Amino acid sequence: MSTGSATGPMRGVRILDLSIALTGPYAAALLGDQGAEVVKVERPGIGDIARWVGVAVNGVSALFHMCNRGKQSIAVDLHRPEGQALVRRLAAGCDVVVQNFRPGVTERLGLGYDTLSAGRDDLIYVSISGFGPEGPYAHKGAYDTVIQAYGGLATSQADPDTGRPHFLNQTAADKITAMYAVQAITAALFARERGAGGQHIQLSMLDSVASFLWSDAAGNEVLTESDKSMPSSFVNNFAPFEFTDGWGICTPTSDADFAGMCRAFGVAGPDVDSIADIRARRANPLVSRAVMQRCYEVATHLTLAEGIGRLEAENVPCGKVLSPAQLVDDPHALAIEMFDEIDHPLAGRVRRPRHPAQFTGTPAAIGGACPALGEHTDALLADLGLGADEIAALRSDGVVA
Repeated sequence: MSTGSATGPMRGVRILDLSIALTGPYAAALLGDQGAEVVKVERPGIGDIARWVGVAVNGVSALFHMCNRGKQSIAVDLHRPEGQALVRRLAAGCDVVVQNFRPGVTERLGLGYDTLSAGRDDLIYVSISGFGPEGPYAHKGAYDTVIQAYGGLATSQADPDTGRPHFLNQTAADKITAMYAVQAITAALFARERGAGGQHIQLSMLDSVASFLWSDAAGNEVLTESDKSMPSSFVNNFAPFEFTDGWGICTPTSDADFAGMCRAFGVAGPDVDSIADIRARRANPLVSRAVMQRCYEVATHLTLAEGIGRLEAENVPCGKVLSPAQLVDDPHALAIEMFDEIDHPLAGRVRRPRHPAQFTGTPAAIGGACPALGEHTDALLADLGLGADEIAALRSDGVVA
């Protein structure tokens, strides 16, 4: 009963998804787009908490759909020994197991790495947690905002005047961790193909956010002997241009970009000439800010189309500031068929962005509708060899739903 892309590069890989909310489910969904078959285990009754979070239509949330598209759902009570035994049997037929419970929970349920890998040396087992399995915070609960706070995302977005931290209006820490998980799983499968066998991957949200942030937004913390004269984030001073009918952005990093921006807005003079070189702009931040302010002022007298048109004519990297609703109808998004729509049996019309990686030889395809809770319970148990009477008895006892 394969649910992954028929041509994706992960075709033939089977994943058991024990995770909830966003980190693990989103990672598994991305791998499903790439061809993996994903079996999602949910608790009877309420299912994954993500089913109940955010915008929803007829009980189907947008969050749950996007993170669980194309999966098979089996509802099993993991607190019952019979349920645990069923999940162990499911895991025996999977290449990858993903879970994001607090450290120690799966071990108490008899579903930890040591148990599921016993008797086999090829299992890839991924444990995702907020702070990792060790240290004083190991057993702390960790929703996305907690990790945005600890990991530095909130202070990276802080108000420059007041220092008040600002949380991103999205579950950025969860999604960053999910993408690291996808890379780690793919790397582990590659290593297995080269003879390294299976392994246990420990991945924390805090590690993921720190790794993500420190590449470009912790300059003074990376270079500990810096003079601290510049913000840790080199994009700290970039701000959008306010045009008469909308907002836009350009990023004048190179000398050519800077010169082109100034020409686009008709800003010229000795001060501009004095900072034509990036080294001069670094050495004279007050002059640089004053020139930028002149460009911002000119922009307020131009329409968005005029401003972007001038910047594009000078070949300066730039763009309109769009909302998700506006992106859907943007000419570029339409030309590349960036979004598709499907009919969901409960939620109705559902729109999704395409899988971001375009494979020429093994095309990925975004998964179909998210499953109803326990939609595939009977079929998956039948695949394990259980008869109709056995399945009915398990359902009657509340072990499955």
